[in-house]
Amino acid sequence: MARTYKTEAIVLRSMRFSEADRILHLYTAGRGRIGAIAKGVRKTKSRFGARLEPLSHVELLLHEGSGELQTITGVELLRSHHTVRENPYRLNTGLVGAEAMLRLFGEPEANERAFTALARFLDLLEETPRADDGRHELDPLVLSFQLKLLWLAGYLPHLTSCVECGSGALEGFSARAGGAVCREHAAGSLRISADGLAAVEGLLSTPLADAVGASLGDRARRDALSIITSSYEEHGGFRLRTLSA
Repeated sequence: MARTYKTEAIVLRSMRFSEADRILHLYTAGRGRIGAIAKGVRKTKSRFGARLEPLSHVELLLHEGSGELQTITGVELLRSHHTVRENPYRLNTGLVGAEAMLRLFGEPEANERAFTALARFLDLLEETPRADDGRHELDPLVLSFQLKLLWLAGYLPHLTSCVECGSGALEGFSARAGGAVCREHAAGSLRISADGLAAVEGLLSTPLADAVGASLGDRARRDALSIITSSYEEHGGFRLRTLSA
């Protein structure tokens, strides 16, 4: 039975469809990830086209019919995140976070903590004072957000001792095993520094806001990124586009 309902949502992705429409990937507070069509949104006289840009936080009125795509019939803009889209590095950082959300939480199943984390991540991108290139402030933020999404998706890595034997002498990370490993069990694992493991523990155990501008050395940043990308490949079967190297 067709019905209309209201929910908060964040636009993860937007794609052109036909001459004037757009298909949107949305993460909603009440339904999780859904697909929706915004009819006529590309027309110059559209009532809400500018409100549905990627990374926008909106309140939507949605009509649920018999097809896979729901129809957007009303939009109220809550946070545009216009400042994020104006800066190339901030925009790319936000899109990496949106892709992580899309990949790890791709089902129409509500996850209030994941939605709140995404909204907070985008707000911090918007509010962080701009530095010369933004990398020092924002790289730790996007790493922290990706780690927290892994945690919320049930893939929290074990980092305090060897996941195979409990040894505290750690030398690597195995996504397949689910955490850090010692030298004896390090065959085929990623070589991770002590600073890298400490950085990941710190990013996991502190609020997102504390990650902004966190002091991470180049090695620690690369190691944290390696743990994230290998975990996504192992548990999600995909390689996530990233900014850091």
